[in-house]
Amino acid sequence: VQLQASGGGLVQAGGSLRLSCAASGGIHSINVMGWYRQAPGKQRELVAELTSGDTRNYADSVKGRFTISRDNAKNAVYLQMSSLKAEDSAVYYCNVVGYTAGMRAFNTWGQGTLVTVSS
Repeated sequence: VQLQASGGGLVQAGGSLRLSCAASGGIHSINVMGWYRQAPGKQRELVAELTSGDTRNYADSVKGRFTISRDNAKNAVYLQMSSLKAEDSAVYYCNVVGYTAGMRAFNTWGQGTLVTVSS
């Protein structure tokens, strides 16, 4: 299973960005799709996740500003980020957990996309 993430970039504080991540490669089912981020010198942290049961979990720091969504037909997950702050600057990674067509469990990370918010 491979993940292809896109959508990062440079934005001014208060602006918006939309991250996309598409999974491919013999997927049978997806249990969880999520976004994590890692800022320099900090640990990777969960930003938002969306389960197959439509449960959404957000980090407290992004609640009300970020929205996670998915397109099941495309095996894609999106992160709409609004009211961006300098502290949102980080490398964002998508993560997908599920089963392959051969019913093997997978937990795959995307390559990371850089988000830089200028204050």
